[in-house]
Amino acid sequence: MRPDNSAPIIAAARRRHELTRAKAVQALRELERGEAALSFAAVAHAAGVSRSWLYAETDLRAEITRLRQTTRRAPTPPIPATQRASDASLRRRLQLAEQRIQALRADNETLRRQLAHALGDQRHAGRSSPPPR
Repeated sequence: MRPDNSAPIIAAARRRHELTRAKAVQALRELERGEAALSFAAVAHAAGVSRSWLYAETDLRAEITRLRQTTRRAPTPPIPATQRASDASLRRRLQLAEQRIQALRADNETLRRQLAHALGDQRHAGRSSPPPR
């Protein structure tokens, strides 16, 4: 009959499990203190464990879920009415933008005409010389 060698194997598995739990708890605490979003994926990555392992550990799963709900970022508050742009201000900005667009269109048209004249002059200058033989 063979001797029972399972005790050292079970002890090693328990030690490995406790070490993994300690890494997961440490990662969870570090993420809780940080600015990063708390999620199963973030904890798993930081601890070097799989997400499925975290889900299987009921106490860790409950703690991650609880922290995730309490650390959700509140939406940014709306801008106070005193700091918002008035309708008159917005209309003026729109009017100035339209004026700028009209000026750019005029500049663009002027440049197109100048380019057309320059290309025409260049083409005409090429014709006035005798053809190469």
